[in-house]
Amino acid sequence: MTIARTLLSATLAFSLAACGGGGSAPSAPTTGGGGGTPGTSGGGTASDPCSLANRQQFVREVLDEWYLFPELLAAGVNPASFTDVQSYIDALVAPARAQSKDRFFTYITSIREETALINSGSNAGFGIRLSYDTAANRVFVLESFENAPALPVGIDRGTELLSINGTAVASLMASGGPQAVIQALGPSDPGVSRTLGFRDVAGVERSATIAKSEFSLDPISDRYGVRILNDGTEQVGYINLRTFIVQDAGPQLRAAFQQFRTAGITRVILDLRYNGGGLVSVAELLGDLMSDGRQGQVFSKTILRPSKSAENEVDLFQAQPEAIAASRVAVIGRGGTASASELVTNSFIPYLGTNLALVGTNTFGKPVGQFAFDRSACDDRFRVTAFKTTNAADQGEYFTGLASVMPNTCAANDGILNQLGDPAEASVSVALDFLAGRSCTAIASGVERGVQSVGDRRVLLQPDRPTAAQREVPGLF
Repeated sequence: MTIARTLLSATLAFSLAACGGGGSAPSAPTTGGGGGTPGTSGGGTASDPCSLANRQQFVREVLDEWYLFPELLAAGVNPASFTDVQSYIDALVAPARAQSKDRFFTYITSIREETALINSGSNAGFGIRLSYDTAANRVFVLESFENAPALPVGIDRGTELLSINGTAVASLMASGGPQAVIQALGPSDPGVSRTLGFRDVAGVERSATIAKSEFSLDPISDRYGVRILNDGTEQVGYINLRTFIVQDAGPQLRAAFQQFRTAGITRVILDLRYNGGGLVSVAELLGDLMSDGRQGQVFSKTILRPSKSAENEVDLFQAQPEAIAASRVAVIGRGGTASASELVTNSFIPYLGTNLALVGTNTFGKPVGQFAFDRSACDDRFRVTAFKTTNAADQGEYFTGLASVMPNTCAANDGILNQLGDPAEASVSVALDFLAGRSCTAIASGVERGVQSVGDRRVLLQPDRPTAAQREVPGLF
């Protein structure tokens, strides 16, 4: 059995074989759950290591040894009452979920799928990120990914999805809600074809038959991911990071901050509005790239359950040749902003204070992370909530979202009729105002997590059982 450390996700989280990088990442534990060996659970049989009973026993042993909240594991759960592993896991961690400490953060996934996503961004679909309007039963495209099937036919940010194979989206939403739309879109398998009716931002209605295909998810868009803007007083570096999970995010971040360093930029907009999280190593690198001069100071702390306190670690800022000394930062976040996105933001509170703001709405609230336990014979990767993170001031209890702990918040809509990175887009505009010292309206206290827009209550469309890519890139289809 192998295990590795990761960080969080909008609904769940991810890792890879080793999480190192920008800061001093915790080393992976060297023992598995319950004394098991690769391909079998502690009490499993070598002849049938992947039987449901053996897989259930495996997850139970791992939870008993590593789960961050051992006092919140349900007692008396009968594995024979469940027909799949995930339902059994959900029952075991239900007490923690009831306290909002494990909102589907502990789960079983595919080693193969996750490794492909981490290594190259590989996944299958139309290549669009979808949201739905909870009041009007309408579905919109928030983002369209390069190298994917939807963008070439004219489906981009702001496009409204009108029909799927001839059935009106409004009818699907009225009869079965967002899950009916998800079912109509079909599985995330190459070759799955749908005829989509849609209306673009210019008001032109058309339809196209599109087949899902494999494509590589680019963590920073070549179209709008990195820009140099102006807040009316000086230049501002804008960066839209879609996910922390793809390894290539590291080199792309370095290239972006080299541009900022060359331009002498110290004010930054981090657009993490849909970023569900990902690798600790990428989060640490992003922290380093904004912290020239802070080398050796605390970026974050990783804390496990008392019985595993030997695994606790402190991550320090490391010198990077591309780093800037960020003096004022606006983080654009929404209900889908989680995990590594929240970690980076929280880590700058002790250093930037009132020069730091959350712009948009409240975030998801996931100050915990996972270790990964692999059983290669079954293609099982068990992601276990095993640690929490805090900043240099030991702050980290933001289970209700970052809005309650941020020194400044600025409410802003998600202006989907403008492209990401456009200074006229609603959230970017408010972020520029904050950086220039202009006033803004604070995010209302107690704002509902998951709401993507202040005005129209737009929420990311997410399956009940997301794929590996959908966990890290919420709303992806």
